[in-house]
Amino acid sequence: MAMYKAPLRDMSFVLNEVFQASALWASMPATEEVTPDLVDAILEEGAKLTENELFPINLSGDQEQCQYADQAVKTPAGFKQAFQALAEGGWLGLGGNPEYGGQGMPKMLTVLFEEMLYASNAAFALYPALNNGAALLLDSHASDEVKEQYLPPMYEGRWLGTMCLTEPNSGTDLGLIRTKAEPQDDGSYVITGNKIWITGGEHDLSENIIHLVLAKLPDAPAGTKGISLFLVPKFLINEDGSLGERNPAFCGSIEHKMGIKGSATCVMNFDGAQGWMIGEPNRGLAAMFTMMNYERLSIGIQGLGLGEVAYQSAMDFSRDRLQSRAPNKAKRSPDKPADPILVHPDVRRMALNVRAFNEGSRAFASYVGMQLDMSKYSQADQQRQHAADLVALLTPVAKAFITDRGFDATVEAQQIYGGSGYCQEWGAEQYVRDARIAQIYEGTNGIQAMDLVGRKVFANQGAFVKIFTDDIRTFMAECDGQAELKPWLTQLNQELTRLESVTDWLIEQAQQNPEELGAAAVDYLNLFGLVAYGYMWVRMMQVAYAAQDSDTSGFYRAKLQVGSHYMKRILPRTLGLEAQIKAGSEVLMAMDEADFYPA
Repeated sequence: MAMYKAPLRDMSFVLNEVFQASALWASMPATEEVTPDLVDAILEEGAKLTENELFPINLSGDQEQCQYADQAVKTPAGFKQAFQALAEGGWLGLGGNPEYGGQGMPKMLTVLFEEMLYASNAAFALYPALNNGAALLLDSHASDEVKEQYLPPMYEGRWLGTMCLTEPNSGTDLGLIRTKAEPQDDGSYVITGNKIWITGGEHDLSENIIHLVLAKLPDAPAGTKGISLFLVPKFLINEDGSLGERNPAFCGSIEHKMGIKGSATCVMNFDGAQGWMIGEPNRGLAAMFTMMNYERLSIGIQGLGLGEVAYQSAMDFSRDRLQSRAPNKAKRSPDKPADPILVHPDVRRMALNVRAFNEGSRAFASYVGMQLDMSKYSQADQQRQHAADLVALLTPVAKAFITDRGFDATVEAQQIYGGSGYCQEWGAEQYVRDARIAQIYEGTNGIQAMDLVGRKVFANQGAFVKIFTDDIRTFMAECDGQAELKPWLTQLNQELTRLESVTDWLIEQAQQNPEELGAAAVDYLNLFGLVAYGYMWVRMMQVAYAAQDSDTSGFYRAKLQVGSHYMKRILPRTLGLEAQIKAGSEVLMAMDEADFYPA
């Protein structure tokens, strides 16, 4: 059966030993009170909550699904009680602004709790995840009056936020949205239109739902430059803060999906609903991206969480599954009719692939979280800008590469079960289904790749990439003289050189033919991700080498062995990706459109 224990030891390793988070937090006034003891307490309590409250209702929630009737949505059994526990524990305000009742914890910490949420119950985790993003947006762009009225109940879990972007005719191209906002004499707006695929658009978990809706004013410019952002509550708010009349923002139906079935994915109809503008007219998309950048990292973590629980469950299965004899006679169990499947090299290949990507993803997500913290809290202008540039570069990689590898992890973990992995009671097939959506929403991974090569690489002629590679080379120079690390540093240097060379080649080619960017985008993002994970693994191995002599638990020994697997058997995939990129766009664009269709 499926099992999950929060990987607290590895989380502590990444946070405290690899990135020395305590020293960073102590250097910034906004986070200086975040002590190691406080962090340990938060992670330990988070583990108890997710293991004991959320994980037990994951499989049942998938089977029961959300139920829709009469414009209302009922979440699966146990979801309301689990959400109440989450709210009462203050978890919805973990990273929130302390001025309005949040706890102000740094992103490096909250990404680890998010991993626990997604690992234990991915469908449930989406309700607080969207609320976190909505609250962040309001904290960044709303007036003080709006923040005072809306943020405290959102941090308390009495109200939950949503993000309403997509319409039937506009997904990636939001400039095509048709939802209208008509200004009223009292300063409010009448919102009319339809939105689809709205996570948590309707449910029974909270007393109010706060929709953040993209719409166009009557005189709005065409395209994305004419989009404004509006706050539209399910129930209007009275002057004393109590709930008033029902706002005509109704759920028309819920989607019947491949996975995340305990998450209500709604069609929302705004039939003259009352709303209030957030931020400036026609600047709504820029405000929404404040939320979306954090959401994209969060969705990346969804892939990590599902990869982790899939790995743990597969390893639990492999401990008792006896099949065939080990090819090495010395590893056979003569007292058993067959050997545990982990004696077989191919099973180990799959297990090590999953684990190497999971642990690399945890380090990378924490690294991106560290940049978010510095870009927000650092008092040094140069450091803040440096981190902001890295956030811009790494966000599409974090969303796409982690979710792609997370899906791969669930598939490889399922494969370890053989036929049992295809059957519901083992849980493995649910993880595959739940992980698949993370590659699609919050901007498909192909769109993330195009954002990377277009806006983050080509637009500034590789300046952001140079910032990243310069940081890695600085780290490598600091490691000079560490003999055990030398082979891995040499390999990392080769891969950095490859990334720089491919980046320069792509920029040069795209100046002559813009189709080269789209043709190379996904392969380039995967190349970038593999090299970035190589950097993460060398950083982790540096720490493990230094600590291995005093290691009695085997933790550092295993870290070095998994790292060796990544560097020797996974990182060389960059060779094929380089060849694919340099094959150019012609092979993709040469065939006539008509030839794609069946005769």
